[in-house]
Amino acid sequence: MYKIFETLCNEHGVTPYRVCKDTGITTATISNWKAGRYVPKADKLQKIADYFGVTIEYLMNGKDTDSKEPQLKPRDEKDIKEILSSTEQLLKQDGLMFDGQPVSPEAIDSILSAMQIGMEMAKKKNKEKYTPKKYKKD
Repeated sequence: MYKIFETLCNEHGVTPYRVCKDTGITTATISNWKAGRYVPKADKLQKIADYFGVTIEYLMNGKDTDSKEPQLKPRDEKDIKEILSSTEQLLKQDGLMFDGQPVSPEAIDSILSAMQIGMEMAKKKNKEKYTPKKYKKD
């Protein structure tokens, strides 16, 4: 995924440092992304996507989405937020451990971001798979 970011930087004639300065994303975030330690959270991915004028999906896999791809509706986004909110409450309870250590706030944020991306992708895939042909827009 970092390679796509790097390609976009080259195409637009900017350095990763300049992107960080312009978007407010820390250079540590980009460095960790480059090293493969983690994927930036959804909000940071959106900032990068907006900066280059591409979609988050393009940043993730290098492919533009078709206009036929189902889009999330406000109700879908509301459902995802509700699920994440209740999950966040569970994750922030005392006593949650990972490898024998208390879970850090950063780990919780990473889990929630990954869940959000996964739920968005699953909802889109389900819309594509289960929408009857007579309702699909050509």
